Amino acid sequence: MKKISKGLFLSIIIALIATLLGNFFPIIGSAVFAIILGLVINNTLRIPADFQPGIKFSSKKILQASIVLLGFSLSIQDIKSTGLSSLSVTIVTITVAFISALLIGKWLKIPTNTKVLIGVGTAICGGSAIAAVSPIVEADDDEIALSISTIFLFNIVAVFLFPFLGHLMNLSDAGFGLWAGTAINDTSSVVAAGYSYSEAAGDHATIVKLTRATLIIPISLIIAGIQVYKKKHLAEKVSLKQIFPWFILWFLVASLVSSSGILPEAFIAAAKWLSRFMIAMALGSIGLSANLIALLKTGKKPVLLGLATWFLVAVSSLLVQFFQGQL
Repeated sequence: MKKISKGLFLSIIIALIATLLGNFFPIIGSAVFAIILGLVINNTLRIPADFQPGIKFSSKKILQASIVLLGFSLSIQDIKSTGLSSLSVTIVTITVAFISALLIGKWLKIPTNTKVLIGVGTAICGGSAIAAVSPIVEADDDEIALSISTIFLFNIVAVFLFPFLGHLMNLSDAGFGLWAGTAINDTSSVVAAGYSYSEAAGDHATIVKLTRATLIIPISLIIAGIQVYKKKHLAEKVSLKQIFPWFILWFLVASLVSSSGILPEAFIAAAKWLSRFMIAMALGSIGLSANLIALLKTGKKPVLLGLATWFLVAVSSLLVQFFQGQL
């Protein structure tokens, strides 16, 4: 605990300030303020190395815990209906992401592993998907770092750009939630963009994103199958325990318990507030981890690939919703 205390305390301070600012400016929200504060602090001050374990813990474990707590405020019926209704859009956007990454990457003459990692990061769940797939394709450290930096750059942009575009297009809460949940790369950025649009949009986007995240299993197995076909010795690289986002199961358990009616309203309200506060902690820590100068120096071709793939995914999500009458 002592190892993570400094970074954890800093993320709590950022979350407190962000929550206060979010109360004064609800149209922006605490999540966006948290990531802005983290970015400003990290890119203007030198954060000591002993803060990093706590910052990393907050950006990963606290985020997952906040999603679990969010489950207490969502009924299992809503999760089921929203998740199922989003599947068609999710499958289309995942397909578009992979085809775009491979074809555009080939045109840009980007190495195969980098194309695959940027494709899977855009298609499923950002850095988590890249981390799951990288050992399967035997990516080296440079390929992993380059892919994660590219995806992370557009995660940051999405937090600010998507709510603005959503209001510009006058999207409904459900329409924006489905768009954000299928077109923004990382769970943290989906949550930030969703709740800055509206509370209903945030709930919807979170469910859609978690549904999308579970597809890392079949995608990883397909990629592993291709790799095994090419190189027989890679079969042992795939581990369900490593690739499955287990916190989603606890999110469902929390929703089931809440839907049973045994929990008092005061507990559910407290869990929801704590979830939002912990989301602010996690996003503040993500901001504290982002070196804007380093991100801007990321290779031009991978950034161009990430931008093109992300743009096509965002457009395809809107088009599918439009033709299905979901906007």
